[in-house]
Amino acid sequence: MAQLRTSPPSPQATELRRWQLSSAADLRGLRASLHQALTGEELVAGKELDEVPELMVLVATELATNALRHGIPPTIVRLLVAEDRFILDVADHDLSTIPELVDTRPMGAGGRGLQIAEAVSLDVGWYATDRTKNIWAAFPRS
Repeated sequence: MAQLRTSPPSPQATELRRWQLSSAADLRGLRASLHQALTGEELVAGKELDEVPELMVLVATELATNALRHGIPPTIVRLLVAEDRFILDVADHDLSTIPELVDTRPMGAGGRGLQIAEAVSLDVGWYATDRTKNIWAAFPRS
């Protein structure tokens, strides 16, 4: 198993929105609210999204699902903005484990959220604070 790079996101990034999730039932609201924050429009079922918001919603869902499933609640999702990028920062309260890229599971077996984040974002990393373990992914502002 490979490890993610350890570093916080850009120190110049400022928080635009924050969501606190306690269960998988909160994911639907996260997706809709994140889409609204990125585009100013409501998320309509069946409507195609622009590429960056669609990828950000996908990665936010994957990382938040991992945090809910494997971490200690509550899960905190933050949308940050830096000069040329958006940053998703997903935190849980389990400081006893470090994030690892699972590359040995067969396709369809789950556990691919971090790989998806690495494949579709500009950059991915993780860091810990005194209370949370955070995984972040950066996307272009376009």
